[in-house]
Amino acid sequence: MLNIVVYPHDMAMGGSQLNAIELAAAVRDLGHNVTIAGDDGPLVQMVTDLGMRHVSIPSHRRRPSTVVARQLRRMIRTEKIDIVHGYEWPPGLEAAAAVYPLGASAAVCTVMSMAIAPFLPRDLPLVVGTEALRETTAAGRRGPVYLIEPPVDVTANAPAHPVGDFRASFDLTDTSYVDIVVICRLVPELKLEGVLTAIDVVGDLARSLPLRLTVVGDGTARDAVAERAAKANARAGRRAVVLTGQLIDPRPAYAAADIMLGMGGSALRALAFAKPLVVQGEQGFWELLTPSSVDLFLRQGWYGVGSASGAGAARLASILQALVADPARRAELGAYGRKLAVERFSLERAAVMQEQIYQDALSAARRSLLSQTGDGVRSAVGVGTHKVRQRYRSFRGTRKTDDFNAVTLASTVLSKPS
Repeated sequence: MLNIVVYPHDMAMGGSQLNAIELAAAVRDLGHNVTIAGDDGPLVQMVTDLGMRHVSIPSHRRRPSTVVARQLRRMIRTEKIDIVHGYEWPPGLEAAAAVYPLGASAAVCTVMSMAIAPFLPRDLPLVVGTEALRETTAAGRRGPVYLIEPPVDVTANAPAHPVGDFRASFDLTDTSYVDIVVICRLVPELKLEGVLTAIDVVGDLARSLPLRLTVVGDGTARDAVAERAAKANARAGRRAVVLTGQLIDPRPAYAAADIMLGMGGSALRALAFAKPLVVQGEQGFWELLTPSSVDLFLRQGWYGVGSASGAGAARLASILQALVADPARRAELGAYGRKLAVERFSLERAAVMQEQIYQDALSAARRSLLSQTGDGVRSAVGVGTHKVRQRYRSFRGTRKTDDFNAVTLASTVLSKPS
């Protein structure tokens, strides 16, 4: 049995955090002792509901934080922790600092962002979510780079999930409409372009087609989304776009959908609910998941980069018009997605892979102190340089909130709608 600390980058709703917690519970079910370290955000309730222990870390802290690294180090010493697993680059660096130079413990880092911070220790075992990112990252690192595609609990996320209370709460009880649902954080990076495009398209199509868009989520861009939704509803002459805000348990929204829009972990959850999926990305990317397009997503992830933002509305409108008109096609694609989720993205399969990564990391933990120290100095210099650049961008007004998550796939794979 291993003693494991899993440390998501925060405890707000988000794909990386949900993956971290769900996979931690699945590893626990394999017979290990797993603790979640994190701030006191909304997902603490999920940790408690899954029967895992939560250890609080300071909500207001630098990233990365020496305070958190020392806290993790104390846990290693007092609780004989074997693995500290950080999700995204600040927790990854803190995990690496916490185990240094303890050869009996090991750090692991999972990065679900679209790019890898170049200053992560080169020997730190990394887990990424796409084959394209694994290949490009492995070429420049000494340590192992593993692929675990974002897993889905296909038992908890399944087509029969009840939807009655959800529909009643948001006045969605009229089922004569084809319900299109998008579930994501409402933030400028990655998400906003696609959400606004979907709102515009539905606002136009709803004048002649019986469709309705429900947007589930919250974030810094909520006001912009609400303003665009109001304009779309005015054009449609009815309540064609509905905003629910954040849902701690979004499963009823997935289950209520006839068509899902999404990227990343949300896209995969849509498959588990047997929903036809339109994958969104940036610069006008929209692509329907079919047996013909699946290889694109299996390689680069559930996301893409198109040729021009202006082309996205016409492409999405074409996809939605065809799906709204063809219920049999929707059912066929939903069944295909469910089969794919069960066979390739199940949580149980990912947990076995994660367990082996932990074992590999412990086996490799006893490396030379000189190598560890050199890696640490390089990372410290890299973080310092990154912070200076971020301050400069803040001064210029060009800083992006999700730094490395805001990097598109241009450095790895550029995909365009066919």
